[in-house]
Amino acid sequence: MAVSGTPPDPAFAVRLGAEAIGTFALTFVAAGSDVTANLTGGDITPLARALAPGLLVMAFIYAIGDRSGAHFNPAVTLAFALRRVFPAAWVAGYWLAQLLGATLAAGLLRFLFGDVADAGVSYPNVAPETALPLEIILTSILVTVILGTADRYQLFGSSAAIAVGATIALCGLIALPIEGASMNPARSFGPALANINFDHLWIYVAGPAIGAVVAVVIARFLHGPLPRAEAEQAAEG
Repeated sequence: MAVSGTPPDPAFAVRLGAEAIGTFALTFVAAGSDVTANLTGGDITPLARALAPGLLVMAFIYAIGDRSGAHFNPAVTLAFALRRVFPAAWVAGYWLAQLLGATLAAGLLRFLFGDVADAGVSYPNVAPETALPLEIILTSILVTVILGTADRYQLFGSSAAIAVGATIALCGLIALPIEGASMNPARSFGPALANINFDHLWIYVAGPAIGAVVAVVIARFLHGPLPRAEAEQAAEG
């Protein structure tokens, strides 16, 4: 029961809607910057393409972080669940909402730009055996920051918004020209489905998933297991 004067927790449908909206916006900006860079012949610089998704996530953590926790990424949801600060029963719903939001964004890009939208598909410019470890490392860095700044399963407030947004941008600056710096299975799945191009999707699903697990191991090593009462509270939602 909510304390008197405290707004009630959002309904589960509101949480899912927030995740779909946030992932839609993230995919539209991240994949869209790649599409417009291709369309304009490079007028959208790699710096702008790296900064855009980081700034978007930063803004949306402020805007709707209190509605769903602002995961916008199946790897983040997985990490929170493995860390036992997110109800396992909510995971599938969050994943579906994230994939739906990303697919709608990619479909809209396809509708607006036609075949040029294929530029938004995550694609490595190095061999898969190089791209996969990069995705694992980058995702582990991102999720370690997320687990270290989140309030339970929520990304909310200035510390989380700035830290997470900056990390996404920094990882993009390092690896976007090399392998796309996705760190997000939904962001890669949506454009792959909209453009029927699944050639390298496995890298951007397996890499973030493994990276999330690595980040949880790091968090447990640095901070130890969560108190039993806190874990039980999260499991009950």
